[in-house]
Amino acid sequence: MKYTIEGNIFDALNSRIYKGIIEIEDGFIISITENDQINSNNYILPGFIDSHVHIESSMLIPSEFARLAVVHGTVATVSDPHEIANVLGIDGVRFMIENGKQVPFKFYFGAPSCVPATPFETSGAVLGFEEIEELMKMDEIKYMGEMMNFPGVLFQDKEVMAKLAIAKKYNKPIDGHAPNLSNTDAELYINSGISTDHECFTIAEAEEKLKLGMKVLIREGSAAKNFDELISLVDLYPNQIMLCSDDKHPDDLVNGHLNLLIKRALAKGCSLMNVIRSLTVLPVKHYNLPVGLLQKGDSADFVIVDNLKDFAILKTYINGKLIAENGKTLVESVKSMPINKFEATTINIKDLFCADNGKKIKVIEALEGQLITNQLLVQAKAENENIISDIENDVLKLVVINRYEKSKPAIGFIKNFGFKKGAIASTVAHDSHNIIAVGTSDEELCKAINLLIESKGGIIASDGANSQILPLPFAGLMSGEDGYLVATKYEQIDAKAKELGSKLQSPFMTLSFMALLVIPQLKLSDKGLFDGNNFSFTDIYE
Repeated sequence: MKYTIEGNIFDALNSRIYKGIIEIEDGFIISITENDQINSNNYILPGFIDSHVHIESSMLIPSEFARLAVVHGTVATVSDPHEIANVLGIDGVRFMIENGKQVPFKFYFGAPSCVPATPFETSGAVLGFEEIEELMKMDEIKYMGEMMNFPGVLFQDKEVMAKLAIAKKYNKPIDGHAPNLSNTDAELYINSGISTDHECFTIAEAEEKLKLGMKVLIREGSAAKNFDELISLVDLYPNQIMLCSDDKHPDDLVNGHLNLLIKRALAKGCSLMNVIRSLTVLPVKHYNLPVGLLQKGDSADFVIVDNLKDFAILKTYINGKLIAENGKTLVESVKSMPINKFEATTINIKDLFCADNGKKIKVIEALEGQLITNQLLVQAKAENENIISDIENDVLKLVVINRYEKSKPAIGFIKNFGFKKGAIASTVAHDSHNIIAVGTSDEELCKAINLLIESKGGIIASDGANSQILPLPFAGLMSGEDGYLVATKYEQIDAKAKELGSKLQSPFMTLSFMALLVIPQLKLSDKGLFDGNNFSFTDIYE
């Protein structure tokens, strides 16, 4: 089919805007004609690309993620499937690729480099360098996923270096993950061939990496929010900045995606051209993506807006096909068979006993909008020689349980969840996705955890009398239901968590990162309390 689109063409590749007519046939742009006489207020822009996202964190399978994202002008993602890979290995990665192919959306997946992320937790699978090479041979795999094992890079770990060599062998870029890395360590990490980082928290950290030749991805997700701190860099380093969400919960995705970041960047005085380039030209060039940039011969991937201030998306096209219009998705749902790995069995309240020895305890301090945590020393509250949640001082018991085999729960304590009653639990626990729970009493924790185990994965909020659960049958991470329905259910369970007393913007997302050992300072693994600064286990007692 041949047709034309006319309007103000936003040529991000050549940094210009002009009036013209785009002729499209069989999904490709066959001609572009400049014409100053065109009377149209609409603007045609290249479709937006999320340069680093874990689709699993939306709690939606790829086909459903696409249905929601296209409404906001997103046409492609650079997707690291290491969440599902930690549960199901290569089979999980293949599921993401095949499910994504069933909808008109451009998913570009990476080969997860760190499965498991560390040897200090239990995962459902291991991807060694042989598995990485198997993935890297695939045309669908465009890059190596974030190298979270930065100590392995710095100390030239044999397995880590073998994985980096495979990416270089296939000439595919390597994503980084290096929070707080600086000086000679940052230089060594970057010189190993790692080309991006999305973990910068300050301007100083980002600029140091940029000056060493790295590309910095400014992240604004549901939990980690670095946009306000870093967005000024888009004008200072216009050829090295991309934007990404990293982790996006379903209710947030319903409300907006990259289009919201454009609007916010403009409000801060950023150059519109540089912002749009960071979402289009730079990811296309860096990851070698076959996504159109409104050039003759390109695939027809574009969005239409009626002004360059609000960025309300009127229409989204992928490969020349209209897939969203006026806030409505035109992508149809796809039914898929769930896949999972879940062997945990129910626990009893005695399993949550934590002996009191009279000493102060190390407490994780969760921080709003950040993945990093602090370590506090707190006098424990105990009953019958068992350390319990101290509701008055907001020091609550935190539990992580291996979901891949029967084992004893690991116990820690955390501040800033603010619950006055009840408990929440989840099988979304980065990166190995064991069971994680926080609650106001051992009884409430035990109840929430067991309900989650019975459902074999999901998220749950319980206030004692009532419980709400969102089952996630795909690896304990994702639902196959309609994305808008999942978003509504998540909103309801998130509201219930806040009714328990939490002031956190996203309690479940924050909880999911409390087992992420590769982010300092203090976290909890299924094997025990972990010091992310020293990369070693630490005793719970002072």
